[in-house]
Parts: sequence; structure tokens; C-alpha cells
Amino acid sequence: MRQADDAVTVVRGGDPAKFAELTEPCRHELQVHCYRMLGSFADAEDMVQETLLRAWRGRETFAGRSTFRAWLYRIATNACLDLLSGPARSREITVGTGNEAGSPFAEVPWLQPYPDRLLDLAAPGQGEPDAVTVARETIELAYLAAIQHLPPRQRAVLILRDVAGWSAEETSDALELSVAAVKSALQRARATLRTRLPERRSQWGPATPPSEQERAVLRRYMDASVAGDLSALAALLRADARQTMPPASLVYDGRASILDMWRPVLEGAQAWGEWRVLATYANRQPAMAGYVRRPGEAGYTAVNLDVLRVEDGLIAEITTFGPELHAAFGLPDRL
Repeated sequence: MRQADDAVTVVRGGDPAKFAELTEPCRHELQVHCYRMLGSFADAEDMVQETLLRAWRGRETFAGRSTFRAWLYRIATNACLDLLSGPARSREITVGTGNEAGSPFAEVPWLQPYPDRLLDLAAPGQGEPDAVTVARETIELAYLAAIQHLPPRQRAVLILRDVAGWSAEETSDALELSVAAVKSALQRARATLRTRLPERRSQWGPATPPSEQERAVLRRYMDASVAGDLSALAALLRADARQTMPPASLVYDGRASILDMWRPVLEGAQAWGEWRVLATYANRQPAMAGYVRRPGEAGYTAVNLDVLRVEDGLIAEITTFGPELHAAFGLPDRL
């Protein structure tokens, strides 16, 4: 009780410096929470700022009935729901035709990667038993893309119940829903999620950083990319591999389709140029930043960020993003 009373005193005391000191340890995990809700790294950053602003303005409403962290989560969740319901930033799922309909990545053009170096800052530290673990199976891109297909309130219920570990009663209070409505929303959300996640997900979703096998595949992928070696790249891809490129609704299904897309980029008169690459990690998955020096240019310019999903030593999925978030990854724009 003393700790809760102290938090109430600080929050309602109106001292900006003390309030900031209390909120700072929660900032990174709040951003991960908002990221799960929105699927966008940039929007999650904005929503953390909005959450802290709302918390400051509404500080008199904090009575200590829940932990300070839970109070912030409630505010953050509702800030995200307000964004999702507003006309300024539509979050309509784009369902394509043919092969596109089978890829949640192609249907979520706002999807962005999340740097592992920032996920590490959001992980719970010692003495923080109520912090939410950044488990790999709830931060990988396939999971993030899948939950974007849920209606916003179903998504919020799923995240609060299955990720944050809240009770039905706590979730009901946070979202101003009945307990029965929360249980029904969770049941529907779980059913939808089962249809959207990869069939073999249980085999690739441990709550760990990338394995040594995944890192080895990444190194081989990087070497083959720099060399422009399509044979080596082909050997790394599963026959049913898939590549997608948010925000473009482009899907390349199968090893042959991916190689056909890569061939003019790496070989022949129309090849882009000389490549350099840097290893990084996103969403607890191996990733590679690509840089190209086109003919006549002096340096290498950032062009892409490939996030890999590896199964049984082969690449099952490549999600290719632009270089817009290189700074967040600690990556340079040029080499």
C-alpha cells in the first residue's frame, strides 16, 4: 500500500519532473504495447507521447486502485483505439485477389519493423515483476500482421488478456465493456488469429532472440546478396518461400517467383549496382539492411531492410521494408 500511496502522491502532486521520473521506466514497454495495437513503429512513438500527455492532464483521476503501470496501459490502449476510430488515419485492411489474399503482410500496408535494440529496453528488469515480457511469439511480424485483421476492440482485448496477462475484470474496466463482452471478444479474436498465423507457427515462435542457426542463415544471405549469387540465394529459400513488401501490396509466392524478381536487380545490364549489407535484428528476427552503389555514384545508399523468418535452416518468408526507419535501428543512410 505504501508504494501505491507514494505513486498517488507523486502523480497528483503536480511536479512535472517527478511525474516524468515515474513515467520514464514505462516508456519503452508502452511503445511496444502501442506497436502491437497499431502495427506501425512511427504511430506507436506518437501514441506514447499522447499517452503521457493524457496521463499528465488526467493525473487527478489516478487513485491508486491499480498500479501506475496498469493505469498508463489503460490510457495507452484507449489512445490507440481513438486513433484507430478516427478518420485521419484509416486502418482498413486491403484484401487483394489471387495470391495476395493469402498474405496478411500484403494486406497491412502500414506494417513497420521494430528494432531489437529498443525491444531490449522494453523487457522487464530485475525488481519489475509486473512488467510485460517482450515474448518473441507476440512481437514477430507474422503475429503483428495477423492481429491487424482484428477489429480494434477485439485486438485490444486479445493484447490485454493474452499478452499483458490482464484478467477479464481488469480488461472490462479498462475498455468499459462488460465481462461477458470481453470473454466473447477474446474467443472471436483467438479464432480469427488461428486462421491468420502460419500453420507451423509453434515451431518458430520461442520467446528467445534469433538462434545461432538463424544467424548463420542471415550471414549466408548477406554473402549471397553482396555477391549477386542467385544460386546461393536459391539454396537458402524454401520452395514455398514468400516475399512481401509493405506498404506495396506485392506478394512473390514461391522460390521461382522470388528469384525472377531478384534477377534483373542483381544481374545483367539493368542491375542496380554494387551491394553492401549490414546485419541487424527486428521483431526478434534476423534482418539485413541493403545498400547499393549505382554506376557513377561515389557511395552506397540505403535501399531496403529485409526481415527473415527462418524454418529448419531455410528462409520461409522475407518481409522487405524501405530505409525509412534506419535511424531507429542505429543504421546509417549511406556507407
